Amino acid sequence: MTNGPSWTRQRAAELRDHWWWRPGWKVGTRFYTWHLTFGDAPELHGLVAAYQDALRGMAGLDPVPREWLHLTMQGVGHVEDVPGETVEGIVEGARERLAELPAVRVEFQRPVIGAEAVVLPALPPDAVAQIRTTIRAAMAERIAVPEKAEGFQPHVTVAYSSSEQPAAEVAAALSAVSVAAVDCAISSASLIELHRDRRMYEWRTIAELPIGRA
Repeated sequence: MTNGPSWTRQRAAELRDHWWWRPGWKVGTRFYTWHLTFGDAPELHGLVAAYQDALRGMAGLDPVPREWLHLTMQGVGHVEDVPGETVEGIVEGARERLAELPAVRVEFQRPVIGAEAVVLPALPPDAVAQIRTTIRAAMAERIAVPEKAEGFQPHVTVAYSSSEQPAAEVAAALSAVSVAAVDCAISSASLIELHRDRRMYEWRTIAELPIGRA
C-alpha cells in the first residue's frame, strides 16, 4: 500500500468472527447511519470481484455482495431513539453543507487484512474524512454526536470473517492477485436504516444527498 497512513500497511495475524452481537444489537435492530454506497461504480465492482474470486472457497469468509458494498461513515442512533423530526433536521442540515464541498475522488489499491475483515482503504483518507466532518457538524445541531471524530479509517469491505482463523492463507491468496488500482468519484452520501439480521449489512435508504453542486 503506497501513500497511505500506517493502518493501511498493517495486517492482522489472526481473524475473528465479525458477527458477534454488539451491545444494543439483536435480530430486529434497526439503526440510522451514514454510508457512502457504490451502486454505480463498475471499476470498484471489478476490483472487489477480483479479490473475492481469490478468496472463493475459503471457509469462514463472507464476501460482500455488490449491492451491499459500502463505506461506513457515521452512526446516528437506534431508530427508536431518534425521532422522525430529528432525522429530517439532520438531513436538511447535511444537504446544505454537503453541497458546499468540492468534488471528491478516491483510489482503491491493495486490500488490508483487519481483525474481522478484508478491506480496501480509500485513499487519500482525508478526502472522505472531510465528508464525515461535514455530516457530524450537521448532526451536532440536533443531537449529541456518537462515535469519536478521531481514528476514522475509511474503507470498503471485501469480505467479513465469520470464524476464528489464521490470516496467513488469506494473505497468500490476496498477494497472488495482480490487478490495477481504481479511481472512484464520490458524488453523494446516504443516510440509511441498517440491519444485520442475516449476517450481512443490508439497508433501506432514507436520503441520498449530493456532494457538491451540479
